[in-house]
Amino acid sequence: MPYVRDSFWRGREFTSIEHMQTEAVTWSRQVAGQRQCRPLGGAAPMAVFGALEAAALLPLPPTPFTLARWSTATVGPDIHIKVGRTLYSVPWKLIGRRVDVRSTATMVQVFLDGDLVKTHAALEQGKRTDKSDYPPEKIAFQMKTPVWCRTQASEIGAACREVVDQLLEVNALYRLRAAQGVLGLRKKYGDTRLEAACARAITVGDPSYRTIKGILIAGTETDPEPETSGDAGAAAFLHGPQGLFGSVAPPDTPDGTRDDQVHGEDEVAAR
Repeated sequence: MPYVRDSFWRGREFTSIEHMQTEAVTWSRQVAGQRQCRPLGGAAPMAVFGALEAAALLPLPPTPFTLARWSTATVGPDIHIKVGRTLYSVPWKLIGRRVDVRSTATMVQVFLDGDLVKTHAALEQGKRTDKSDYPPEKIAFQMKTPVWCRTQASEIGAACREVVDQLLEVNALYRLRAAQGVLGLRKKYGDTRLEAACARAITVGDPSYRTIKGILIAGTETDPEPETSGDAGAAAFLHGPQGLFGSVAPPDTPDGTRDDQVHGEDEVAAR
């Protein structure tokens, strides 16, 4: 580099990049390539190149050379590594291991002891997660499809299946998490209690995850239904049928007018 600097750059002025490139080729052939080079035993570099190296020269690769940046990272408990401002997932078995990372403008590759273990499309900032990198039990949860939910609900009971069917009846993908949540209560409370809670939620007209969970927490899934009278709880008419259907005329006032006439005249005066 000092030779190139002193022999080619020093004292020269270029009007453009193209001018500089043209002058560099001319200088390499006529000056640098023809000089006596001490490391080559006094031979000219161009002569050595023509005699020994030209025949072994390979063609340029079909694609341009890709600039890459190497770094190291430790796989966290959440199966992600941090590369720049982005989190990338790696297989869960590598949690706690230190890996090498090759980053380019379009790709991020993760190596363990020289072996490629993961490849991601590059992301400037944020998080990229491949669900297949999670442990098997986590993958199973991620794969709880509507079909899986209905099958599990049928194993629990008819009421649970009815709740899940209602949740997934419209916009199943958007309400899938609610159905998964209902079935997730199975692990903590058991099939019997969950089925009873679903039946009670249906009875009260609110078969939602929040209601079912609240019933289970309160332990009211087996409480008896409140008793209602034959009139279904309608308010009683306290004045009796005479007050509603009576044909007795209103009493007269001392001046011979009826009481309803007085009230009517008072209302007209007030207006």
